[in-house]
Amino acid sequence: MRRVVITGAGVISPLGRDLPAFAASLAAGRSGIGPLTIVDTTQLRFSNGAEVSNYTADEYFEARDASLMERFAQFAVIAAREAIAQAGVAWTQELREEAAVITGSCLGGRGVEEAGYWELFHNGKNRVHPLTIPLSMTNAGTSHISMAFGIEGPSYTISTACSSSAHAIGQAFHMVRSGAAPMAITGGSEAPFFIGGLKAWEAMRVISKDTCRPFSAERTGMVLGEGAAMLVLEPLETALARGATPLVEIAGFGMSADAGHITNPVASGPARAMRLALRDADLAPEQIGYINAHGTATEANDRTETAAIRSVFGTQTDRLAVSSTKSMHGHALGAAGAFEAVASMLALSTGLLPPTANFLTADPACDLDVIPNQARAAVVEACLSNSFAFGGLNAVLAFKRIG
Repeated sequence: MRRVVITGAGVISPLGRDLPAFAASLAAGRSGIGPLTIVDTTQLRFSNGAEVSNYTADEYFEARDASLMERFAQFAVIAAREAIAQAGVAWTQELREEAAVITGSCLGGRGVEEAGYWELFHNGKNRVHPLTIPLSMTNAGTSHISMAFGIEGPSYTISTACSSSAHAIGQAFHMVRSGAAPMAITGGSEAPFFIGGLKAWEAMRVISKDTCRPFSAERTGMVLGEGAAMLVLEPLETALARGATPLVEIAGFGMSADAGHITNPVASGPARAMRLALRDADLAPEQIGYINAHGTATEANDRTETAAIRSVFGTQTDRLAVSSTKSMHGHALGAAGAFEAVASMLALSTGLLPPTANFLTADPACDLDVIPNQARAAVVEACLSNSFAFGGLNAVLAFKRIG
């Protein structure tokens, strides 16, 4: 099996609209959470989110092209453009025919469906927008990336709630490692800020009214985010042969199901996924120096994840650095794992571990080194990125530093 490396990454996020801006915000511990501007929050019990500030499609697309893409799909293409440019991909017909596009999204373009339902049931209209289906379909991000670059190989979308893009990256990794695809564009995108979806989250009573404080005793819940992150994966030998710069190696992937409760997590499922990722990567627990936690700032997740980490790492846990970057970019649902994969990549490649922002005081049940509030310089050999979803679906990626 071939070693797989990341040669390009692209991001459009609440922390900035490209990879350098995203990296700078993580390094500064700067949060992108603030008052929502793209929806009317007067009907909601919360008003904050992590949105891509001042985004307009015409900065990135011709009007006709933008009209065929909902916000989440636009984000997917923008992030893919940056990743492919950084990787310096030289497209040949053979590569286009065999490369894969595998993305994750939880909601897709559901906001377009909501707008149609409003016209039908509130305004008494008898028809909806004629492109409602192609705009709203969850695979639209994948399809538009494929069309934008003429990629004709295996292309599909995974929707496993908050683990969607981690599952997508893991599947892409397996395809490239096995030789099923010579290259993969992979990641996730999400645009969850529409009133019906926000009301649904409000009803679950897991959304914070102020900010996201993972692992902090004062946490009051999660904060939703939006955006996209995409990666270019290819075999190490291919990257070196064409003169590309490998950023980090994806070394392993583990996935599991809790087979328990639809919303309440248990520690055994996440622990199993971490162990499987370590085994797949042929890494010992003591080789892991950092974990990018799922870290949603809900009591159930934070305490369960802490227990799972301690179950896997034992006494090594006290020497582990663990942080949740959701404290800065929010919980971007189907794009969360992709944001966090990029954050993990940056931690290894720059030697700067991102902090858990907004941290106040420790929860005794979350007795981890959570890198509170300030990034930490540290050379780490390998790290894990955890993604755990409603439905008990767990995905863990293992990364190794190059060199």
